[in-house]
Amino acid sequence: MKTNRQHARAISSKLNTQFVGKQLHCYNTLTSTMTVAREKAVKGAQEGTVIIAEEQTSGRGRMGRTWRSPQGNLALSLILKPNLENLPRLVMIASLAVLRTIKFLTNIDATIKWPNDVLIKDKKVCGILIESEVKGETVNYAIIGIGLNIYLDASNFPDISTIATSLRQETAQAVSKPELTAILLSELEKLYLAVKDGATIYKEWRAHMDTLGKWVEVKSGKTTERGVAEDIMPNGNLILRHTDGNTTEILAGDVTVLKR
Repeated sequence: MKTNRQHARAISSKLNTQFVGKQLHCYNTLTSTMTVAREKAVKGAQEGTVIIAEEQTSGRGRMGRTWRSPQGNLALSLILKPNLENLPRLVMIASLAVLRTIKFLTNIDATIKWPNDVLIKDKKVCGILIESEVKGETVNYAIIGIGLNIYLDASNFPDISTIATSLRQETAQAVSKPELTAILLSELEKLYLAVKDGATIYKEWRAHMDTLGKWVEVKSGKTTERGVAEDIMPNGNLILRHTDGNTTEILAGDVTVLKR
């Protein structure tokens, strides 16, 4: 694993945080930032440690999917140590931080596809993955993984060409990766500390939810449910209303918007 000190210095020079990114590890190529972050977390890495790769060869997303992460995009993992109550809120923190960063840099109002995809004009620009180790009532560590398409040309990848986009494709303007990374880490810290102090970010998260009111299919494990995405609970769970009028509360799943 070859480190990229130049990229680390470029980010650090723009970073204005208390603890997030103070331990910053940048690499040219990794199999997965999540894998390296977990290895460091198990060994006792301090909270706020960040792993960044210029390129991932085996990046992963939710539900065991592969996440494409060629050079020019952002692959980042952040180690945190929240309490058990705030663990479900990490997905809200991560997606809102991405939305705020995109808005600041491009003035684009991105949206959220439940539970944690960030969209621009119904196309995926960012994926978020949360992994953690919990023993009893103690969260030993949690890792926020963020894959953000900055310069990805989706047309080069036929399997995602119709469903993915990038900031460059949407704005046709240059985006400074170090600046974007520094802003994102700052927003992550602001939101994390606010939640830690008791702030409620659920309403802001829900207000940007693209999924609400749509007829969807939700796959969770071996179970498939269909209905209208009626609401999102403060704990992040999705309320699905079926055609018979009954509702189901869904903790996690893979959502596909259906046409009726």
